[in-house]
Amino acid sequence: MIARARQMLGMHGIRRVFANRNYAIYASGNTLSLIGTWVQRLGVGWLAWDLTHSGFWLGAVAFADLFPALAVGLFGGVLADRHERRTIMLTGQWLSLTQATALWLLTVTGVISIHMLFVLSLIMGTVTAGIQPARLAFVPSLVRQEDIGGAVAINAVIFNIARFVGPAIAGVIITSIGVGYAFGFNALTYLALIIALHALRVPLGTDPGRRGASVLGDVWSGLEYAFTHTGVAPVLLLTTASSLLVRPAFELLPGFADAVFAAGPTGLAMLTSAIGLGALAAGLWLAQRASAAGFTAISFYAGVASAASVALFTAASNIWVAACAMVVCGCSIAVLGVCTQTLIQTGVPAHMRGRVLSMWGVVVRGAPALGALLMGWASDVTGLRIPLAVGGVLCFLAALALWRQRAGIARLEAGQPS
Repeated sequence: MIARARQMLGMHGIRRVFANRNYAIYASGNTLSLIGTWVQRLGVGWLAWDLTHSGFWLGAVAFADLFPALAVGLFGGVLADRHERRTIMLTGQWLSLTQATALWLLTVTGVISIHMLFVLSLIMGTVTAGIQPARLAFVPSLVRQEDIGGAVAINAVIFNIARFVGPAIAGVIITSIGVGYAFGFNALTYLALIIALHALRVPLGTDPGRRGASVLGDVWSGLEYAFTHTGVAPVLLLTTASSLLVRPAFELLPGFADAVFAAGPTGLAMLTSAIGLGALAAGLWLAQRASAAGFTAISFYAGVASAASVALFTAASNIWVAACAMVVCGCSIAVLGVCTQTLIQTGVPAHMRGRVLSMWGVVVRGAPALGALLMGWASDVTGLRIPLAVGGVLCFLAALALWRQRAGIARLEAGQPS
């Protein structure tokens, strides 16, 4: 009876993934590092708003952090398919630690300006975009083949535990000792993942895979594969619709917390944690699934739910109603992200995985940057609510249109050729 109850709760699948020693070590360090990342992310948003009280600058700083995915993300995919992924990740962690330390020192000394914040966010965004394909493609080397889907879902759980815990810590740090120390906290947490990566027992050397005649040749072959694959192409388009039209709500939360709900950094932490709570529930639910079966339909339902929830958020006049909408939004976007990433991880051959995941990463990071910039600019004219409401409606229509291509995604789900 106890074993059956645990299986129903998904604990069996979670324990099976953590039985992989390398994954357990990696997940421990990654959790602490991601908590620090979310502390800094909330701190950057609040600092940008505090320096300018401008929706445009709020969107511009988010754009600087996320847009580099469009410029270097695809090359990061080639890097992940050509070189040893742990080395790439270690390099990225040291560079990120340096950026966080600089941001901490500039802020606590009172030297920081919105232009400096923009440049430092651009640097962090470039580093993150460069190493993200390696981070995503590294996971299958840490677990057994049958545990890949569970590991992807648990990664989402970890990410959203951090999204829940990080803003709560940031709210305390910002209100008690100042926003600068949020960046110092993040700098320390990078050490946890650096230590974990050194403790892994994985063979060094490049991962096996096809080497193209040139970097651009590898980029082109990855693009050609993705856009001609009847499953990968609609998966990327569905992810684009949600990331471009709904996901920018997260970057605009500092403005909503202050200008719409008059709740300050405490309200910002509350709304951000609500997103994390919903996404955490999504990850725990998906972690119990043994395979990608059903992920095609689930992905579309999640796209529709994300559109509906952000529309409700823009209509809310009470922060508690808005927080409830953000729980649903965080849940649906996390479900969509886990499902689409799992479909790619399990359905794309190993020699293409880094490049296709880099495209997924470009969409997940780059599209919100563009959306936040455009919606932030529009919000200075129309107010914060209208641009997001329009985005929700457009995302709903896009999901309905892409539903016609579900057969191709179902073949990807089943691991069949396009």
